[in-house]
Amino acid sequence: MAAKVNEGLQKFALDNPKKSNGISNGAASNGAEAEPDGSDDDKDDEGAVGEGGAPSAAKKKKKRKPKKKKAAGSGGGGSKIQSDPPRVLLSNLFANGEYPQGEIVDYRNENSYRTTNGEKRHLDRMKIDWLNDYRQAAETHRQVRHWAQKNIKPGQTLTEIAEGIEDSVRALTGHNGLEEGDNIKGGVGFPTGLNLNHIAAHYSPNAGNKTVLQYEDVMKVDFGVHINGWIVDSAWTLAFDPVYDNLLNAVKDGTNTGIKEAGIDVRMSDIGAAIQEAMESYEVEIGGQTYPVKCIRNLNGHDIIQNSIHGGKSVPIVKGGDQTKMEEGEVFAIETFGSTGKGYVRDDLETSHYAKKPDAPNVPLRVSSARSLLNVITKNFGTLPFCRRYLDRLGQDKYLLGLNNLVSSGIVEAYPPLVDIKGSYTAQFEHTILLRPTVKEVISRGDDY
Repeated sequence: MAAKVNEGLQKFALDNPKKSNGISNGAASNGAEAEPDGSDDDKDDEGAVGEGGAPSAAKKKKKRKPKKKKAAGSGGGGSKIQSDPPRVLLSNLFANGEYPQGEIVDYRNENSYRTTNGEKRHLDRMKIDWLNDYRQAAETHRQVRHWAQKNIKPGQTLTEIAEGIEDSVRALTGHNGLEEGDNIKGGVGFPTGLNLNHIAAHYSPNAGNKTVLQYEDVMKVDFGVHINGWIVDSAWTLAFDPVYDNLLNAVKDGTNTGIKEAGIDVRMSDIGAAIQEAMESYEVEIGGQTYPVKCIRNLNGHDIIQNSIHGGKSVPIVKGGDQTKMEEGEVFAIETFGSTGKGYVRDDLETSHYAKKPDAPNVPLRVSSARSLLNVITKNFGTLPFCRRYLDRLGQDKYLLGLNNLVSSGIVEAYPPLVDIKGSYTAQFEHTILLRPTVKEVISRGDDY
């Protein structure tokens, strides 16, 4: 999910990653291959031998049959390319059950031994199911965002955009989320954030929202996909007017820098310092006025644990004193935010994002609607984030009193939108990285960002 706010705690950003050879469209991720030559119908018949050992003219060679190429993901029935909009189950495109890897980055310096170390390679092999769940979620994210990037246009409502993304995620993962417990098995990892201009994070349209995307808007698109609770969290910024290009470039550079610096035993403070140096070397001219790009200092990246988008560790995007280190086996969302405003966000606007706390207290609930709603949340989302549209989709109504009671009781966390000053523009880029024992895998990397 977008960002985590810690008051008074500086956060960190990320730097430009290498151009990946990751795949943004699953249908292209397993390149078509020709069958090897050498089959019986490829061979020329040997002619009958006539007088003097010459081949008989009566016997002609067979024509070589053209070889058919195997479709991507061949090996099972069903479609071999993704539809538009995406509706083909991803497992039908990868019938062998193996999904494309992300960008693989070898560890550096004192961790360089990990690449070939036998013990570390054994540890890596022991987590192959976990890794394949993550790769399935990441490939789903790439295919859905590939479609979204081509199809999001000015004039669409935010509700149309959000539902288009979420319906695609549900279709590709095979988890529609309407049956009790289905969304906990896989599907949408958290509500789609569509954050316009000075809104940096945590804005998703509630029912009745009529906001329409405009040509001059800068929109952060932040959505998650999960398989068995392993969440891929990745985001990009969309702008139609090239005047904002330098703002986007600055933040993308910050995120890629953070990815480059991240690794086992690396201190959070060092990552934040590198991100800030990269991002704040940019400026952007808008309407004849030049603005320095500022890191949003109270937003940061975070670790991800199973069924919880925020695991407890924070990755700052500015320099600071956090000496916490990244550790082997951890998963991080490296996300950075830049702004032409103050570089500081506050809560504002109507809340859409919520999540049940993993350590929710066992307290008596005197509002009956809160008790019934908690049961719905627990059985359908667990500790995964949800939004009001998802409750609507499950047929819940008149639930706001109960929801607010769950928040005030400390059982559910509310995540209101986070905004800089009006008139400013903010941008975000984000990837999920796995600190595997042998290598760092930028699991969500694609050929788009």
